Amino acid sequence: MHSYTKEDVLRLIQEEDVEFIRLQFTDYRGNLKNIAITSRQLQEVLSDGAKFDASIVDRFPNPEGVERFLEPDFGTFEIFPWRPQQGKVARLLCDTYLEDGTPSDGNPRRVLKNVLERARKMGYEFYVSPDLEFFLFETDEQAAPTTTTYEQAGFFDVGPLDCGENARRDIVMSLEDMGININASHHEAAPAQHEIDLSRTGALETADNLQTAKLAVRTIAKRHGLHGTFMPKPKFGVNGSGLHLHLYVEKDGKDLFYSETDINHLSREAYYFIGGLTQHLRSASAFTNPLVNSYKRLVDGYEAPVYVAWSAVNRNQMIRVSAKAKPGENRIELRNPDGAANPYLMLAAIIAAGLDGIESQIEAPHPIDDPIQEMTPDERMLLGIEKLPETLIEAVEALEKDKFYRGVFGDTIMSRYISIKRGEWDEYRIQVSDWELKEYLNRY
Repeated sequence: MHSYTKEDVLRLIQEEDVEFIRLQFTDYRGNLKNIAITSRQLQEVLSDGAKFDASIVDRFPNPEGVERFLEPDFGTFEIFPWRPQQGKVARLLCDTYLEDGTPSDGNPRRVLKNVLERARKMGYEFYVSPDLEFFLFETDEQAAPTTTTYEQAGFFDVGPLDCGENARRDIVMSLEDMGININASHHEAAPAQHEIDLSRTGALETADNLQTAKLAVRTIAKRHGLHGTFMPKPKFGVNGSGLHLHLYVEKDGKDLFYSETDINHLSREAYYFIGGLTQHLRSASAFTNPLVNSYKRLVDGYEAPVYVAWSAVNRNQMIRVSAKAKPGENRIELRNPDGAANPYLMLAAIIAAGLDGIESQIEAPHPIDDPIQEMTPDERMLLGIEKLPETLIEAVEALEKDKFYRGVFGDTIMSRYISIKRGEWDEYRIQVSDWELKEYLNRY
């Protein structure tokens, strides 16, 4: 994120021949929205904000007729490298406010800012490095998305086996042009599945970068005649797509999670952070895994973690730490989230859970180094190993019972988010699937 001022943005627009600016924000579902203006309108918007009807976006009534305004974050100014270079197109990420300047209570980005501000008051700075997985599928004759792919590539394969290699390269180069550093990119386990690993940045910048990366993937894939999707489990019988998060914390510029003397090189705060995560992960899954489809990825047999456990040895556990980490490199990796999550709400939920662990001194459970999938239910119960929710409605019900998150997100966002997710579940459960027709229509 840049340290631009309003004057910097106005100067860059003139110097770079920017004609079109997209004022972007994120709705409850994690979808990127925008209002587009010309450069001639920008001065007024930067001074007064851009008015919009929030009830149309979030689909909740606004009987009082309270207006919302988009206020740009100047540090997020970027020019889209995939748009024309004459009369360029730029974007500014925005927060939403009321007319009197009060932050809107329905603003996911503001929720994350609030959690990070609380962390700073405790002396902590959070950094995140995300590993983002997605599929690049073929499109049909009408350019509509399909789940078809003609490649048979797997982990780390190269072209010509990897048919999405050129698209992935263009995505990475575009993100680099927009100031988003990429650690690595490669083909993933399933045919047409890919991964891009973003470098470590501050937690708010990471959420912004994830929204930008998802936009770049979908936009550039389309230019290659492909469809980019972050749907967690688009095809039966192959691995789904996850979003692994590597979490780092500093206090006074030093690695909070590192200890020289501990067997796992973990500090007391790191263990408390793991304790907070394990206590809240079931309810947080409504944010980290927000779709009906998310829970079709979270099943045994496809590498996705299902059980709430941690290890410094077993790389398949939901929470991983590295016992060989050096000072400044110690991190806690969380492996259950997926790319459909609203990154602001997801990171707010995860960081708040860890902070609760530190503040309340929640003890981490014993590490589980053995394969949990091979244990019997009785063995898992004896070890106190919980399972993530198996459906979206189970996750939503867990969230409703966890009073902690209502304090983090506030009544408005919690009530509206739960209402949205219950609506999705109700819509899903009354559908008649192809599997049901195949299984039951002839027999019954």
